[in-house]
Amino acid sequence: MNLSRSLAVLPVMALAGLASQGQAQELDQVTFATNWLAQAEHGGYYQAVADGTYEEYGLDVTIRPGGPQSPGRQLLIAGQVEFYMGGMSTIDAVDEGIPVVTVAAIFQKDPQVLLAHPDAPFESVADLADASKLIIGQSSFFDGFFPWMKANFEGFSDDMYEPYTFNPAPFISDEMSVQQGYLTSEPYEIERQAGWAPKVFLLADYGYAPYSTTIETRTELVENETDMVQRFVEASIIGWYNYLYGDNTAANDLIKTDNPEMTDGQLAYSLEKMKEYEIAVSGEAIDQGIGCMTDERWQTFYDDMIEAGLYEEGIDISQAYTTQFVCNGVGTDLASAE
Repeated sequence: MNLSRSLAVLPVMALAGLASQGQAQELDQVTFATNWLAQAEHGGYYQAVADGTYEEYGLDVTIRPGGPQSPGRQLLIAGQVEFYMGGMSTIDAVDEGIPVVTVAAIFQKDPQVLLAHPDAPFESVADLADASKLIIGQSSFFDGFFPWMKANFEGFSDDMYEPYTFNPAPFISDEMSVQQGYLTSEPYEIERQAGWAPKVFLLADYGYAPYSTTIETRTELVENETDMVQRFVEASIIGWYNYLYGDNTAANDLIKTDNPEMTDGQLAYSLEKMKEYEIAVSGEAIDQGIGCMTDERWQTFYDDMIEAGLYEEGIDISQAYTTQFVCNGVGTDLASAE
């Protein structure tokens, strides 16, 4: 019997009993590096630490928060962490011969949004081609969603670009400007500063199809420590269900400890938007569980990025991910029909 699969269906008390019987196993030491400062978008991982889920799965997990220029991927490659919160850039890793692989996709929808003033004459992403300027990050402009926008909608040009410096003042002061943001963050801050809520265009709802907030690990861990990887993925998934639908007070306390500037208001707003826009629980994840990935979705994203000029044909994207650890329904019984 595969231990990780059997653990997934045991109730919490039975898991605790397994751990306590003769204290048979030491916990596996695992470090998980995130790609930004602690926030609600990392909530499921903090939940699994706070409520003991990782421990019940035989893991002693340390969360290593990221930040600007976070070296998480480098730490993963160097063997200093076991898991990293990434995206679909493992396709780039395959192209570069770097042995890392995506094992779960926590967010079915990428939370990237474009924001406009409430009275601006924009009703869809296509309309944003009439903006006075697009205030977006350099990575988004060169190798992110902007090339995809140019390939899929008419009227977008490079001369619309203005660098985003994480200061909303240029956007707030120009009624015809458009700014990028994260669904769960910038709209809240803009309303707090400006007193009005911006229009929000979630790019995922217009065809931008990457998975987000993925779990990456080294290929050799998938091959040689399969059970440990399975347990980390499944415990993280359960953590996410409990964070979204259960009592997340202790997890939020840990987030605020790691990021003292985080506020209760921001945490509550982020959680509300993740649920409202079905960021983690939509598509295949509804029935097959948070973290689910499909070959078709990876292929679609790869094809879209070829069309946008970001990838060349011929990359063996099957080496960038594996679905062996997900889509098995773990945690779905914890979801609330809100």
